[in-house]
Amino acid sequence: MNPTYQPKSWLGQQANRFAPGLFFIGLVLLWELICRFGNVPNYILPSPSAIFTAFFDVEFSRWLTHLWATLRVALMGFALSIVIAIPLSISMMRSELMNRVLYPALIVIQSTPVVAVAPLIIVLLGTDDPSRVLITCLITFFPLVVSTTTGMLETPPEMIELSQSLRAPRYRETWQIRIPYAIPHIFSGLRVSITLAIIGAVVAEFVAAEEGLGYFIQFSTSFFKIPQAFAGLIFLSVISLLLFKSIQWIQAWLFPWSLPKKKS
Repeated sequence: MNPTYQPKSWLGQQANRFAPGLFFIGLVLLWELICRFGNVPNYILPSPSAIFTAFFDVEFSRWLTHLWATLRVALMGFALSIVIAIPLSISMMRSELMNRVLYPALIVIQSTPVVAVAPLIIVLLGTDDPSRVLITCLITFFPLVVSTTTGMLETPPEMIELSQSLRAPRYRETWQIRIPYAIPHIFSGLRVSITLAIIGAVVAEFVAAEEGLGYFIQFSTSFFKIPQAFAGLIFLSVISLLLFKSIQWIQAWLFPWSLPKKKS
């Protein structure tokens, strides 16, 4: 089936437009019906209505406290990964030696399970924000390095040859030619990294924290408050989706030319 197919009738166009929302509503209804008529216990799989009730059973100020704790660590880890990844990508792009030395090391770091390393980081840096930010950064920076390096290496060779024929300095070649060509790749990496930042913050909270949505989910599960834990999980997913969309909005605002052209 052609993915760009557009139905001609009004009804078909509306169904096509609202298909994702309708699918999600249908899925939630099916979940509710299975829990109600299948007599599924709440401690195994709570129904959406039970999760909805559990969400409002928790004080709003408590939600905000946990949300801020998770969001703070996720955004600081995300920012740190940008500060590390972009210069690292530029150095790897400009130096073949740096690329051969650093790339295997980055793969080793990425291949090491952060969940296994997290307790060691907590021991070394303590249980405050620095350790949680480092854990988040370790999870988020690799996609950003790969996407930025790939984007800069895909610059058309004729543009590089033109730059060299005009004797342009290397820094101008990097910032005025390679970086602009890499913008779509950089934002692809940012979209992946921002969702991983939430995962990193939650992993850190599982290991050592006294507040945050990850801590809240773990605490609720340990006391068999499963609907409350699901409410925290869904809240976390909503925040992650909003952050993902915010990266798209920033790209559309600052670099609209870098977005794929819509087919008419």
